[in-house]
Amino acid sequence: MLTPFVRSDAVGAILAETFLHPGAELSISEVARRAGVLPAVAHREIGRLIEAGVLRDRRDGNNRLVTVNRDHPLYLPMDEIIQTTYGPVPVLRELLDGQPGIQEAFIYGSWAARRSGQPGAFPHDIDVMLIGDVDVDTVVNVETAARDRLGVVVNIHRNSAQAWQHRVGNPFLETVASRPRIPLDLFKEAAHD
Repeated sequence: MLTPFVRSDAVGAILAETFLHPGAELSISEVARRAGVLPAVAHREIGRLIEAGVLRDRRDGNNRLVTVNRDHPLYLPMDEIIQTTYGPVPVLRELLDGQPGIQEAFIYGSWAARRSGQPGAFPHDIDVMLIGDVDVDTVVNVETAARDRLGVVVNIHRNSAQAWQHRVGNPFLETVASRPRIPLDLFKEAAHD
């Protein structure tokens, strides 16, 4: 639902992980983990993208490493489409990873609804919820950096773990909890590469 130009949500997530890290060589299992897709799906879709020349691969022992093909004639327009549509997850994950006090982070609102397959207008902003004890400077810095990279307004809301856990009676938090959310599984990039 984010873009009719991408074959599936899994392909969009795979493309985001490769296009947003154009210099990185990632194993297929690493792409699958980052994109949140099954390894078999990643293997099949990455194979198709390699056949189409969108991605390149090379063998390193038993690993098949892939990277985006920046020489592909459609690289620039594809990069712009992928960054705008599927880019928020890897960009926000990268910007939030390692920030102190975050216990949980996710995207909600219209972007999460489109990513979850709900029809509607293309989202004009990205809504993010941070659960934990996160300082205001971190929020402002991440909002600014994400907006600069994605080209859309990013609104970050923060709540304590206690407020999130005891959200009954808080109409805003109850609404957020009842609608689609896309988790930003934070992890140490270097620990997994």
